[in-house]
Amino acid sequence: MTALKLTQIGNSVGFIVPKELLARLKADKGDSLFVREVPNGFTVTTYDPEFESQMDAARAIMKKRRAVLHELAK
Repeated sequence: MTALKLTQIGNSVGFIVPKELLARLKADKGDSLFVREVPNGFTVTTYDPEFESQMDAARAIMKKRRAVLHELAK
């Protein structure tokens, strides 16, 4: 477990993410992290559930309109 100390950052409060944790998250400066509440606390991840739902919709369209997309690719 890694303990992160809250600190004043301008008019906000935040915490510094150690390089080792960023490496394990496969995240870098400028990336977004998503915090989700779970029964025993919170999870921090790089997984964006909204993007996943958009990709599901795109896959459905690509499957349904495969012939049209094939013609457009020519």
